[in-house]
Amino acid sequence: MKLVTAIIKPSRLDPVLEALKDVGVAGLTVSEVRGFGRQKGKTEVYRGAEYEVKLLPKVKIEVAASSEIAEKAVEAIAAAAKTGKIGDGKIWITDLDTVIRIRTGETDQAAIEG
Repeated sequence: MKLVTAIIKPSRLDPVLEALKDVGVAGLTVSEVRGFGRQKGKTEVYRGAEYEVKLLPKVKIEVAASSEIAEKAVEAIAAAAKTGKIGDGKIWITDLDTVIRIRTGETDQAAIEG
């Protein structure tokens, strides 16, 4: 089992969700986050005054899935989130030792399947 975590541009959320649904992802979590990478923020003008936005708005997506589905999820996220411009985001994959569904007590694969 794997945990796929992706940080993407907010404008790419809907295409990514659609792509994940198409590859069979049973569930996911989406959070609004802020951060920076190579972009190092940006400069904006408000009422004639220039100011620097150091932390840019991003979206964090987390998907717990079998190794097979996780591989497809990574490909789907990468394809749907890519704009070819700086700030497209990152994806990382971590191993899951144990998953427990609180309501039923199911564990591991049974807990993450629909």
